[in-house]
Parts: sequence; C-alpha cells; structure tokens
Amino acid sequence: MATDPTQLHQLSLLLGADPTHFETLITHLMSSSNDQRSTAESLFNLCKQTNPDSLLLRLTQLLSSSSLPEIRAMSAVLLRKHLTSASDDSFLYPKLNESTRSTIKNSLLSSLQHETTKSITKKINDTISELASAVLPDGGWPELLPFMFQCVTAQNNHNLQESALLIFARLAQFIGETLIPHLATLHGVFLNCLNNSTSGEVRIAALNATINFIQCLTNNSDRENFQDLLPLMMRTLTEALNGNQEATAQEALELLIELAGGEPRFLRKQIVEVVGSMLQIAEAGSLEEGTRHLAIEFVITLAEARERAPGMMRKLPQFVHRLFMVLMGMLLDIEDDQQWHGAETEDEDAGETSNYGFGQECLDRLAIALGGNTVLPVASEVFPAFLPASEWQQPHAALIALAQIAEGCSKVMIKNLDQVVSMVLNSFQHPHPRVRWAAINAIGQLSTDLGPDLQMKYHQLVLPALAGAMDDVQNPRVQAHAASAVLNFSENCTPDILTPYLDGVVSKLLVLLQNGKQMVQEGALTALASVADSSKEHFQKYYDAVMPYLKAILVNANDKSNRMLRAKSMECISLVGMAVGKDKCRDDAKQVMDVLMSLQASQMEADDPTTSYMLQAWARLCKCLGQDFLPYMRVVMPPLLHSAQLKPDVTITSADSDADIDDNDDGSMETITLGDKRIGIRTSVLEEKATACNMLCCYADELKEGFFPWIDQVATTLVPLLKFYFHEEVRKAAVSAMPELLGSAKLAVEKGQSQGHNESYIKQLSDYIVPALVEALHKEPEVEICASMLDSLTECIQVSGPLLDESQVRSIVEEIKQVITASSVRKQERLERVKAEDFDAEERELLEEENELEEELFDQVGDCLGTLIKTFKASFLPFFDELSPYITPMWGKDKTAEERRIAICIFDDVVEHCKEAALKYYDTYVPFLLEACNDESPDVCQAAVYGIGICAELGGSAFKPLVGEALSRLNGVISHPNALHSDNTMAYDNAVSALGKICEFHRDSIDAARIVPAWLNCLPIKSDLIEAKVVHDQLCSLVERSDRELLGPNNQYLPKIVHVFAEVICAGKELAAEQTVSRMINLLRQIQQMLPPATLASTWSSLEPQQQIALQSILSS
Repeated sequence: MATDPTQLHQLSLLLGADPTHFETLITHLMSSSNDQRSTAESLFNLCKQTNPDSLLLRLTQLLSSSSLPEIRAMSAVLLRKHLTSASDDSFLYPKLNESTRSTIKNSLLSSLQHETTKSITKKINDTISELASAVLPDGGWPELLPFMFQCVTAQNNHNLQESALLIFARLAQFIGETLIPHLATLHGVFLNCLNNSTSGEVRIAALNATINFIQCLTNNSDRENFQDLLPLMMRTLTEALNGNQEATAQEALELLIELAGGEPRFLRKQIVEVVGSMLQIAEAGSLEEGTRHLAIEFVITLAEARERAPGMMRKLPQFVHRLFMVLMGMLLDIEDDQQWHGAETEDEDAGETSNYGFGQECLDRLAIALGGNTVLPVASEVFPAFLPASEWQQPHAALIALAQIAEGCSKVMIKNLDQVVSMVLNSFQHPHPRVRWAAINAIGQLSTDLGPDLQMKYHQLVLPALAGAMDDVQNPRVQAHAASAVLNFSENCTPDILTPYLDGVVSKLLVLLQNGKQMVQEGALTALASVADSSKEHFQKYYDAVMPYLKAILVNANDKSNRMLRAKSMECISLVGMAVGKDKCRDDAKQVMDVLMSLQASQMEADDPTTSYMLQAWARLCKCLGQDFLPYMRVVMPPLLHSAQLKPDVTITSADSDADIDDNDDGSMETITLGDKRIGIRTSVLEEKATACNMLCCYADELKEGFFPWIDQVATTLVPLLKFYFHEEVRKAAVSAMPELLGSAKLAVEKGQSQGHNESYIKQLSDYIVPALVEALHKEPEVEICASMLDSLTECIQVSGPLLDESQVRSIVEEIKQVITASSVRKQERLERVKAEDFDAEERELLEEENELEEELFDQVGDCLGTLIKTFKASFLPFFDELSPYITPMWGKDKTAEERRIAICIFDDVVEHCKEAALKYYDTYVPFLLEACNDESPDVCQAAVYGIGICAELGGSAFKPLVGEALSRLNGVISHPNALHSDNTMAYDNAVSALGKICEFHRDSIDAARIVPAWLNCLPIKSDLIEAKVVHDQLCSLVERSDRELLGPNNQYLPKIVHVFAEVICAGKELAAEQTVSRMINLLRQIQQMLPPATLASTWSSLEPQQQIALQSILSS
C-alpha cells in the first residue's frame, strides 16, 4: 500500500478529475525509455493495488474518449489483461464492485459501436469475448446476446455486423453450450449474412462464426440443421476468387481447413462438390501459390481426419488421381541450379522452390493418410509417363514422389517390390546427375521404409549399384548421396547379407574419405559407421586399414568449417569400436578418449555440433572399455549433466499476432498452436537434451555399481523429466533410467562400493523414484510411453521389492486400475469408429495397429501385477481382491486373446506365490481355467493348462473335486490332432506337465494304471524348456522310487523310460538340469542290470544310431 506522501499525491492526480494525468501515464507505459516505463509501471501497479475500480473505469473512459488511437489501443489491451483470467496476477474482475462491472460492460459495448479503427475494434472484440466467456454461463451479462443479435442484423453497419459475428465465433469456441438454446436464431443470422451481405468481411466473419458453431455442436441432428449453409459457405470462397480478392479467399480457406480437421463429417453429404471445388483451385495455375497450397491443404486435412471420418476420402478415387497430378506438377517446379553441382553442403536445396517443398510434404502426408491400396495404383499409372520424358525434371519428379509415398504405401509396395526396385535402378544410368541423385535418394528411402524385405531380396542388385554410384567422380553430390544410401541400406541389414560385399564397399568408402569435398567425406564416415555397426565382428578384418584414417580426421579437422567432419569421425570411431569389440579396439579407444578429453577442455562455441556427437561417442566408448572407462567419468559427467539439464527454449505469442517466431536461420524452431497461443520450441536444444538423457541411462546400465558416485545427481536431473512433455525421447530416456539407477545402487551396496551407504540409501532412492514414476504414469498422454513406464515400474519393484511400503503399493494398484479403465475407454472409442459409414479395410488395419499398442500396455499390466504378487505374496491379496472387478472382465470371450492370457497369468501367479492363502479363489477362477483349455488361441490355452498344473500341485483337497474335469480338458489338449504343430507345442508341453502333477499329487483320485503310462507316453517334451526340466526331473524321481504304475506290470514300460532318458541325455543341458542328467545316467546303469538281455538288446537297437554311440560312451566312462 502507498504510504509515501509523494506517491499518495501522484495517485490522487491520476485518479482525480483531470483525465490528462492518467492519459500521460498510459503514454509512459509505451515509452521506449526504460526509466520512464519502469516508473509508470510502478504507479500503474500501485493504482491496481489501492483502487482497482477507479483504475479500470479510467481505462474504459480512455477507450471510449481518447482522440489518440495508440492510447485507445493500449487501454483495450490493458482492459483485456485485467478483466480476464489469462494472467492470474493481473485478474481484477472478481475484486470489482457490481456497479463498476456494470459500467465497464456497458462501456465496452458502447466503444464497440463507436470505434472506427479496425485494429482497435479487434482488441475490443477480444476483450468482450473473453470476459463474456467467463461471466455469461452464470448469467453475468444478460444484455450481451440481445445487443449482439441487434448488431448482427444492422444491415447498414458492416463493422458492427462483423464484430458481432467474430464475437459469436469466439463464444462458440469458449462456451458453445450457452449458445445452443439460440440455435434456430443463429442459423437464420448466419444464413442471412452469408447469403445477403454485400461486404466480403462480413461474409468471412459469418463463415468463421458458422464453422466454430458447427464444431461446438455435439448432437448430429443439430449439425444436420446447418447443412443448407454449406453451399453458401463455399460461395464465400468462390466469390472472393472471382472478385480477385485472394487475401479474402485465403482467409476463407483457412477457416474451411479448420472445419475439415475438426468436423469432417459435416462435409460428407456434399463432399463431391466441396472437394471438386478445392481441386479446381489447386489446378488453377493463374492463382497465387499461397491460395493453391491452402486448397491442397484442405483436401489433405480431410484425408488425415481419420479418427473423425474414417475412410471417407478413399471413396473418391477420381479425386486422389487429380490431387496426385497437381502434386506431381509442383515437383516439376525445380531449376538446375549450378550451385547444386558445386556440392557445398549449404546448397543442398539449390534450385528447389516452395511449390516443390510443399508438393513433397503433401505426397508423404497423402500416402500416410490414405494408405497404399488407394495411392499406389494412382502412382503406378502416373509414373510411367514421367520416367521416359526428355526433360530431366519429369523422371526426377517420379523418383522423388516414389520416395515420399514409400512410408505410407510400404505394406502394399512390399508385395510389388520387383517393379519398384527395377524402376529405381534403371534410373541409376540416367544422363542427368540430378535424376541419378533422386534414384539414389529413392533407394535410401525404400531401404528404410521397405526393410528388411528389400535388403533380403535385392542386395545383389542394390549394393553393386550404390558402389558404382560412388565412382561418379564428376558429381561429388551423387557420390556423397550414394554413401548415405549405403547407410540406409545397411541399417536394416543382417551381417550375413552385408559381409560378402564388405571388401568392395569398404574400399570405395576409404577412397571417398580422401575426397577433397567435405560433404563426400562426411557421407563416407556415416556410411562406414553404419556398415561397421551392422556387420559387427565381421568388420574386424578392416579395422587396421580404417582406423588410422578415422583418427587422422579426428586430430586434423580443427578449423570451424570442418567441425561437422570431426564430429562424424567421432561417431564413426565409436561405432567401429563397438562393432569389433573391446579386445580389438581397447588401445585406440584410450587414445581417442585422450583427444576427446582435450577437446572437452577447450572452449567450444554454442552451435558446435561436436558436443552432441561427443556425448554419444563417449557412451559407445564406455561400452568398448567397460569398467576401464571409469577414470574418464569425472570429465564426461559434468557436460553430460549440463546438456541433460538444458531448459527448453520456448517462445509464446498470441496465435493471431503478426510477429513471426524468430527462426534464427537454422530452421530448428517448431511451432504449434494451442487455443489462442502459438508456441515455438527450439528443437536442437531438445535433441541435445534427449541425447544426454539417453547417454546417462547407457552409463548406468554399462557401469553398474561403478556408476554409484553419480546416482544422486542423475536421479535429481532425470526424475523431474518423467513429465517433460516437450519431447517424447527425453521422457523415454528418463523412464528407462529409473530401474538402472536403483539397480546400480543395490549392486554397489551389496558389493561394498557404496561409499559407506547401506540398504537405507536404496530405500531413500526408491521412495524418490517409485512415487514419481507412478505420478508420471497417471499424466502420460502416449500409450506407448505408458507401457514403457509400467515396464520400468516393474523393474523397479524387482530391485526394491520389500522396501516399498503399503501406501506405495496402494498407489501402484490405483494407477493400474486407472490404466485398465483408460484403455477400455480408448477401445470403446475405436469401436465407434468402426460404425462410421465409410469405415473400410484400411481403417481396420490402422485400428488393429492402435489396438496392438493397447495389448502391449496390458502385457505390462500383467507383468507388473505378477511382480507385485511374487514380491508380497499373500499380503498382496487384499489388493488383488480390489483389482478383481477390473481383471475378471478380461476373461470374457469378447476380449482379445492377449487380454484373456494376461488375466489367466495373473491368477496363475496368485496360486503359485500365495499357496494356501489362494485356495479361497479356486471356486471362482478354476472353472475359467478349465474353460480356457479349449481356447482357440494357443497362448491362452498354454496359460490355462499351466495354471491347472499349479492348482493340482498346491491345491490339495480344494482341487480334488475338479480332478475329473481337469483330466478331460488336458486330454483334449494333448490328443488334439494338431497338438504337435509348432504353434501348439508350448500348450502341449504345459498340458503334459499338468498331467504329471495330477499323477503325482492326486494319484488316489485317478485311474493310475491307465493315466500314468499315458503321461509317460507323451515324454520327452522339448519346446517349453523350463517345464521340460521340471517334468524330466519328476520322471527321474518316480523311477528312483520304483513307482509301480510307471514301471508297469513286469517292468513293461522300462524300454520307453530308456528311450526318454536317451533323448534327454543326448540333448545336453537343454531338456534337464545337470544334476537330473547325472541321476538318469545312474538309473540307466541300474536298468541295464534289471532288464532281461533280449529286452535290453531290442531296446538298445530301437534307439537312433547316434544315441547308441553317445550312451555307450557315457555309460562306459
């Protein structure tokens, strides 16, 4: 509060009778002099604190009466700031008394009527819209809507009509539900303005209001009532074009694009006319580029609006062809710029136009949105006309287009690989270097999008073609691009495919390393790195030839122009080192580390790419050196932590401001629009941060207990990043690091390397990490990252287990409930999409991909619950009871096989780990298990029969009444005609194991003389190696105690037992534990004594020859 007499005097002047003092204050707020502005801000804030009513009344007075436009504009801005809650510290409206509020509202409406300057009217519109959004729903401005309806019908005042419509548009955005009672009136108003207004600006404002209003309607029949406005909405666009008012037409197009993205189904009934008009605009060469681009953007947006209108655009193949031709035409807009041939890196795009870039981007989006079945037939029809043309731009366009559509069409392209590959490889011989470059570019892109199929089928054609292109010495840019394509090709390659070509490829890349053009050298370095990475130890042969070149570049590429070359050499050295292994590269790795250390110590400029490459190279060298890397950590960690702690570089402006977010020439600024804010984010900062976070995770993983000294710093850096929503890769890295940090701490404590800390340190760390991970999971928007978080949580529980307290377990359980519920909601929304009128096979495929992510999520739910059950055993059961209503529905036939399997596995875990405490669940759950033995999914069946086995082993008398039914179900699995088909063998093995447990634990409830030999007859089992060891050990025990039913009358089953033992022993340690194999050998020696010589001879001769030889040797030793 003001106590200073001078301030009190100033206040009394400002808010006194003479308004000029206050007007001077507002002028000073806009002053370029810092001192004057700062003094004015202090006084203004003082008014705000002491007398908010008078302050805002003064502002409204200035807005309506000042003769200076800049003062009126500033008053409108300040009113908006203080009357709306966008900036909480300035929000004064709640503090005002009722009469002030009333005066302000009336004054705003009056100013709107009388203001003549367009830009100020817009600011008043914004203030009224935002204030109304806050107070109208509670009846806080009853005069507003009648006033607006009056303005909008004032035919003779276009400015007022436009303002009212723009306010309606904003209210529809913010509080659409309060306008719905006026639906019929608004329809009439919009119809009248669109149809009859002579002002283009009023028609555009009516279009804006109509589109926002349609989007706020939740009821289909309400939207239907507005269908008759669509031709008038389109007419707004065509009339603007006919009147050569392209700026107005572009405004209309931007609004229609918003409708296409937000409410595409509104366009469905008239889609042929609407899309036809847009394509006419796109095809009109006489129009401005910007207009044509927006018309194309409309059609692409409609194609992309899959979730709201699945399949709609695929019903219009004739339009896809027209659009494709327009985009191909844009790819022809390219010059043969001499700078391109000079092959200096910065001229990469020389000769390209904005049309060309836009055409590329749209082809990519179109193919992803509509899929290969729609786009590839069109491309196959169009490309043959372009490829043989004499102007180089035409074949170039076909090859560029092919590369752009490859990702979206990949599934269909893979089925037609022959045509695709021959089309591209034929162009490797084209006389024009830019066409050859485009062919190489296509092969690189196809290697990524169609791998590994392309690599497996066409390596013998593609690699020699790329090797040939590396010899094009007249065209260094072609050589460099061929090296880059080798990188793409080898990334999806197995060592056995790559190895036969290594001699030729590596020798050519070494030649390119010595090329005078830096771009060619860089291409060769990245290709060598990728080839080494993919060929693994096969690269050892080239190590001694390659490494001296790489080290020379690292040491000598010192000046500023060579920074990227030096950075790429680090990448290459570290990848080669990882490929050939520690023993081969240890000495060089230490030398390279010394060079990197000295680089680190030098002052590097902020934009030097070395930093980011160095971070990654260190982590790879750590993998080469293992624990030998520890001495370097004190130098490596500070810059790494600094990069991981970088703050995102974010700029926020208002979405409709004219100020472009500064791009700083490096193109690394990405903008997104959220509501009425435009947010710019510098991506290069985020990428460096993500790299650093990944590296921290790598070090913890590689160095284990050696990482202990850095755990505290890394944990406090990464835990907050679990909720870093600017960049997915940062969150993923933070998520992966959590169990690594806990594991490192636990090992260090166990091995006495924890600097005096004991288990309480692990508890502390766990208490910091686990709740943060649970909270982050609760807020995570991406399904894939939710699954990673659950996986990470499961690993954390495995490490800290019993250290978790009950409240932490409860929070995990609550979160699992939330995950299951959210997933069900998403699946339900997808089912709604299936009902859409244009839903088709491609949509179903995309839907299945989304559902696969849900399955991965459910997998992680199952693993997490299984880990909690294993860790806490019976004390977890109260939580299990709470979860039952969430898990039981997953057994339903309407659920996916994966959900059923997971539900069964959770119950299997309860039975196995909670022993007698789980008996109370048998009545409820075992019938589900028995039913699931018949499930058509082998995985579900396997989980069910495994569960029956555990229940038989641990269930005692609770299982006894179920034995008969269990035998019948197991028999169904074992004797099924396809039981030994590769898909079913795991279920078969588990059923045999379960049958063995019934034989052992419920002998008195079965016809043992029939069932025990039937079990023996199924042995050995060979697919589920865990169950095999259990079952074969059980067989040993039964033979050792001369089990009557197993040996049979007169030992008649001994030959079968010998057969089983022979197979198991000859399989080494695969089918039985070492101890079991020793017991079998001893038993075989005894059986040799027990069997009559003739029986022994015939048993022996029925074995495979190699089994006879192996057993002879084992038994005689």
